[in-house]
Amino acid sequence: MTRLTQPTSPPRERVIVTGVRFTEIEGAPVEEDLSEACGLVEAADAEVIGDLILQKKGRPEPATLFGSGKVEEIEAEVERLKPNAVVVDNDLTPAQGRNLEKAWGVRIIDRSELILDIFARRARTRQARLQVELAQNEYIAPRLRRMWTHLERHEGVIGTRGPGETQLETDKRLLRKRILDLKEELKEIEERKRREVRSRGDAFTVGLVGYTNAGKSTLLNALTGADELVADMLFATLDTRTRQWHLSDGRTVLLSDTVGFLQRLPHHLVASFHATLEETLHADLLLHVVDGSHPRAAEQMAAVDGVLRALSYHTHGGIVVFNKSDAVDDGIVLQNLASTCAGEVVFVSARTGEGLDRLDEAIRRKLDARSSLVDIFLPISDGRLDSAVRKLCKPIEDEVSESGEHRLRVRLSDGALGNLRRHAGPNVRFEVVRPPTETSALDEDEVGGETPATERRLAE
Repeated sequence: MTRLTQPTSPPRERVIVTGVRFTEIEGAPVEEDLSEACGLVEAADAEVIGDLILQKKGRPEPATLFGSGKVEEIEAEVERLKPNAVVVDNDLTPAQGRNLEKAWGVRIIDRSELILDIFARRARTRQARLQVELAQNEYIAPRLRRMWTHLERHEGVIGTRGPGETQLETDKRLLRKRILDLKEELKEIEERKRREVRSRGDAFTVGLVGYTNAGKSTLLNALTGADELVADMLFATLDTRTRQWHLSDGRTVLLSDTVGFLQRLPHHLVASFHATLEETLHADLLLHVVDGSHPRAAEQMAAVDGVLRALSYHTHGGIVVFNKSDAVDDGIVLQNLASTCAGEVVFVSARTGEGLDRLDEAIRRKLDARSSLVDIFLPISDGRLDSAVRKLCKPIEDEVSESGEHRLRVRLSDGALGNLRRHAGPNVRFEVVRPPTETSALDEDEVGGETPATERRLAE
């Protein structure tokens, strides 16, 4: 008896990609096409079928988002192609989603739902899974009526009369409780993360931020020798990874890579993932990694800056790293992009290694500006402290006086200097030759009396 072959994995969903761009709404993307939406569909392991359908109109239709003619056009495409779903590259209200499902007779997936699905697929750690679940629940909460319309009424039959609650009301109550529980659990994780970050006070920390698929993980691997996942797809990285980066002068910094940003990133997703971003956003220095070869690099840079401003005051004093410079044919394009940046700019290719030496030099200059030049006088027999100093940095001067006193001239961050002082013996002296000439953005926030955005959220 022959057996029928069975597929080892479910077939990929077939979807039509649509969207609307508004010309009369301030700040709305007008020139943006649907290429990023197609990338999101691919990242969700689905297949785009048919032509991309993009409408430009002044303002959205309250009932359907699209104009009536475009709704009929898409309905005809659905009838012709028989897709599993239609992806709308906009955020839909619950009413718009219901109306479009009735009009087209297929499942509707808006931009937020698509991004949440990708995050759910990629979440590996417990923290990431909790964050995704929280974002999904907050997205679902106002849309429960759409899912439970067949259970939302009390029928006047035996067993249903009298006090009680509908299935819809029960689900709403349970969902609210689950959201509160998730927020409490994530609050504990965030507080633990903050303690972990503060415990690294003796280490200079560098955070990688940037648009998704800008090459942050590739750059992390190139600089630290790590072997983290690198993939040409959106949101390949969700969890923060921190690795040691040994600079060319012997000093070591901690380099953190985290989730990439996106234009029109769902606000509830940003809110739920701020614990994951904590380690990166509270770094001493931020490296804004930009895909210099992307045709919409300027828009991506603006999107990242917007998310950073929404998350934290730590949005200044960093370095802009234009990655994938080897894939740029016209160097004038990069120069024009660089001219719009207020801070320091470095051009690199993480894939070929080009420019990584210049990035190393830029980090060393930043580290020098935020470090004290210190003379440490210690007994020549104090090998323990001598070893501890050399693990932190390479001495600029190293000499022993005729009296047998050992002097090391080094550059140390305030955290490293304070840590050495706490563990030094009574016969050790520290003399600050030159204090730091620059403070970190995080220090400026604290000195200015501002409460960082993360602390405000915790207080709320």
